[in-house]
Amino acid sequence: MTRLLIIPGLGDSGEKHWQSLWLKKFEHTTKVIQDNWDEPTLESWLKRLNEAVANVNGPVVLVAHSLAVSLVAHWAAKFSNTKIKGAFLVAPADVDSPDHTPDIIRNFAPMPTTPLPFPSIVVASDNDTFVSITRARYFADQWGSVFVNIGPKGHINSDSNLGYWEEGQRVLETLAK
Repeated sequence: MTRLLIIPGLGDSGEKHWQSLWLKKFEHTTKVIQDNWDEPTLESWLKRLNEAVANVNGPVVLVAHSLAVSLVAHWAAKFSNTKIKGAFLVAPADVDSPDHTPDIIRNFAPMPTTPLPFPSIVVASDNDTFVSITRARYFADQWGSVFVNIGPKGHINSDSNLGYWEEGQRVLETLAK
């Protein structure tokens, strides 16, 4: 069975975040735990992600939100693992843009733009304050990802009030089969 590896972004995912709800709903799900959710460093986060991937038994789909999308792109440029079946990349934070993201995550810049070595889907909202829809589509194009615009859903986080985010689950199913 394909496992889901939940990878939260800056500040972790709160109780009402779809990632936290999926973690509770799906028994085949694991979460990457970072040492410091509020002052992330790329190298530390890469180490934790690599350890989490190594500890998963069987095929895995990476489920990343916000800053974690950049983390996955950096991880894919540095590491490889045949267990990765795909990546579900939601609301990428534009780590290159001081207009869209805080300085605390600038150490994740530049955003890698090399093609990902596994199938991927980038899901974006056309009113996300952390990335423009044009930039999100650019990332998807560079990574060789399928691009899905879900309309005006903000940063696709707890504030978006998505609950279990059934729409996202349907999109994810195309990777997790």
